[in-house]
Amino acid sequence: MYRVFEDRRAAGRALVPALQRFDLDDPIILGLPRGGVPLAYEIAVALRAPLDTIVVRKLGVPSQPELAFGAIASGGVRVINDDVLLSFGGLDDDSIEQIAGREMKELRRREQAYRLDRPYPDLAGKDVVLVDDGLATGATMRAAAIAVRTRSPSSVVVAVPVGSKSAVAGVAAIVDRVICLESPASFYAVGQFYGDFRQTSDDEVRELLHDAWAILDALPSTAEGRADE
Repeated sequence: MYRVFEDRRAAGRALVPALQRFDLDDPIILGLPRGGVPLAYEIAVALRAPLDTIVVRKLGVPSQPELAFGAIASGGVRVINDDVLLSFGGLDDDSIEQIAGREMKELRRREQAYRLDRPYPDLAGKDVVLVDDGLATGATMRAAAIAVRTRSPSSVVVAVPVGSKSAVAGVAAIVDRVICLESPASFYAVGQFYGDFRQTSDDEVRELLHDAWAILDALPSTAEGRADE
C-alpha cells in the first residue's frame, strides 16, 4: 500500500521532516506552478526559507495532453523525452515546434501573472529545492533542474511526495538529491496519491507567492527594529 495525502498542502508538510534531516545552506524553495506551489509554500514556511517559482510547461502528446514528451522552462530550456516521443508516432519537427510555441506563450503569460515585475532571485551559491506535487514522466522537473543549473546554485534538491520509479531515476541522474516519499510499482497517475487533487488556480499561486514575499520583505525592517531596542 501507499500513502494518500489529503491535499497538496498536506503533502508539502509531509515533506518537511525529510528536508530537515539535511544540512541545507542558505536554501531557497522553488515551486513548479501550478500544483507545486502549495507544497513549496508549506516547506518554505517550515524551513523559514525564501519562496519563489520557476515556470515550466510540459509538451503534451496531442492525443494524451497529460502525457509529456518534453518540457520547456524559463530561460529557453527545452527537454525532450525520446522514449515517449518514439512510442507515439506522427510527431514531426513542425508539430513539435507548434506545440512548443503554444506552450511558450503560456509560459510567458504565467511568468507575468505570478511574478509581475519582481526580480528573479539570485540562485548562485544557494541550495535550491525544487518542489512539485509529483513526478509522472519527470520531463517538467528535468527542464526546471537544467534551467536552475544555469544560475550556478550550490546544489539542486528535488522534493516530491510521489513519483514513478522511472521518473525518479531520470531526475536523480541530473540533480544532487531526490526526496520522494512514495514510489510504488503500481504508479498510474499523480492524482491517485491525493484525496483532493483539484487543479490549483493562478490566483492561488499568486496569493501564496505574494504572501511569502510580503513576509520575506518585512524581515530586514524587523531585524533593524530589534537591533535598535
